[in-house]
Amino acid sequence: MANDGGSTRIEFSELMHGYASAAATTFTDGYAEGKEAGNALAINVSVLIPDLALFLAEPAHAGSLSGEIDCALLGGVCPVQSGVFRLLPDTADLDRKVMYYQLYATTPQQEPITFVGVKQVQNDAPFDMWSDTTTLYVNIFRGHVDPDRTAQATLWITGIIGLGVHDFLKVLGQLRATGPDGSSSLGGLAQFGKYFAGKLWDVYGPSLAPSPGQPQRRYPRFTSEGVRNADMSIHPFSTADGLTLQLTRFKRAECDDVVLLVHGLTSSSDMFIMPEHDNLAQTLLDQGYGDVWTLDYRGSCRFPYNLARHRYTLDDIALFDHPAAIAELRRHIGNRRRIHIVAHCVGALSVAMGLFGKTIQGISSAVLNSVALTPNVTSWAKLKLAVGPWACESLLGIEYMNPSWRRAPGWSPGKALALAADFLHKECDSPECHMLSFMWGNGRPSLFNHANLAKETHDRLGDLFGGTGVHYYRHILKMVNNNNAATKYSPADPRYAALPDDFFRDAAAMTTPVFLTQGQDNLVFMDSNVICHERLEKIVPGRHRLRVFPGYGHQDVFMGKNVHEDIFPSMIAFLREYSHDR
Repeated sequence: MANDGGSTRIEFSELMHGYASAAATTFTDGYAEGKEAGNALAINVSVLIPDLALFLAEPAHAGSLSGEIDCALLGGVCPVQSGVFRLLPDTADLDRKVMYYQLYATTPQQEPITFVGVKQVQNDAPFDMWSDTTTLYVNIFRGHVDPDRTAQATLWITGIIGLGVHDFLKVLGQLRATGPDGSSSLGGLAQFGKYFAGKLWDVYGPSLAPSPGQPQRRYPRFTSEGVRNADMSIHPFSTADGLTLQLTRFKRAECDDVVLLVHGLTSSSDMFIMPEHDNLAQTLLDQGYGDVWTLDYRGSCRFPYNLARHRYTLDDIALFDHPAAIAELRRHIGNRRRIHIVAHCVGALSVAMGLFGKTIQGISSAVLNSVALTPNVTSWAKLKLAVGPWACESLLGIEYMNPSWRRAPGWSPGKALALAADFLHKECDSPECHMLSFMWGNGRPSLFNHANLAKETHDRLGDLFGGTGVHYYRHILKMVNNNNAATKYSPADPRYAALPDDFFRDAAAMTTPVFLTQGQDNLVFMDSNVICHERLEKIVPGRHRLRVFPGYGHQDVFMGKNVHEDIFPSMIAFLREYSHDR
């Protein structure tokens, strides 16, 4: 048949199969649970690139998909109404390409669904090209949703499918290039093959690390201009172990429901008041929460406490920082108003320790992001937690880790470490981003998905994150080794007798409802909050809730450019359930 488009067209088919689950929220859990239950998932699709020249020229490198999805969880075979395929377009990461599959389909029960699958092509492990190019991470959503707003959608099924060697050989055998006259085009095949091989070389071939530039500071450090139409006041207070910390109040109107925002380790309250996007503090004020507070505890980069060798642990934060902050907050708002907490990362973990350990009481609701009582990390991150503190303090003589070392004048062991991180991380040109990935988790990058950040945010990572002492890592490692459960660092130390040895011990008596949230792509604490929710459900079914946001990682849940649309509505909806004005 002649090619009416007047250009070379490319066609091939793929059959991918694996397993999925309607109960899981992460890809690996979906595959494992689906395999155990026998819930197979497969797609049989045909790819059509009608105009090879246009495909090669356009940035999306897109074609169309047709075919079917086969999954018993969906009721059987689901015909595809329309589909989009993108082959190795550039992404927000300099060293990553994707193979993207988006299918709009209908179940046998006539329910519309959206299938989104991505192959992550990034040279982040030895000899991983085969697995990268054959493994498809799949989310299936109810309804025909905007694929760029999947965090807002209802996730139904998740899992992993892929191509086996035999399937891959079939793809090659069915690959066809047809010229304008309808005849086979060897030249078209060669062009397509050259494109495909060239994109893979871009990812897996040798390359030099990008030279970091010097971004111009658009916003002053520690700026408060991100919060508008509110009176701001600073409230320092002291802890029982002799540190001065700080609460910041943003008040627009009298409100019976007060919200306290608690940052993660190495960051500060700045993560909630960023001016480059609609931040959480501003959103809460605009949604009728007229009295919003932020806490800078001892892990804040606004203080010098972490720029020296110390022996602080999360026990100190849970026992000394948070109770003192709540007491100071109560001193200003009185005892009759309801307090709600939104906390992130180590802030969330230590708040959870305070809530379940009864050092924090009288809280109406809490949103805890990324990790609560069950920290879980990858094997590589666990190794860093084990070796890093000793290597820094005893081998290199480094008292703390600083994401801004690369731009520091002169030479030091810290700067040499930052240069090594630059060499290993080629996903962007920010040395601060590289060091943050080295300090936390396992990924390129590990703290967020680059695509979710505004350029202004990425440019000022050195202002938003600071140095931290490495002793905190030892405590997190102890929790990871304790069957992924929060525990005291020094149980025999009488200073911490007020904290329980087992933070799940009194979980049935802890009545504050908790909303556990995390990004599906969390590469710092992985599926920690999924694990936490599973354990709490066995103790107090239905009291606490879980939400996993597809397309988001660890830090971008609060610092992403679209979080006011993708993330905050569900958090605020939870707070409203336990507020006076529902």
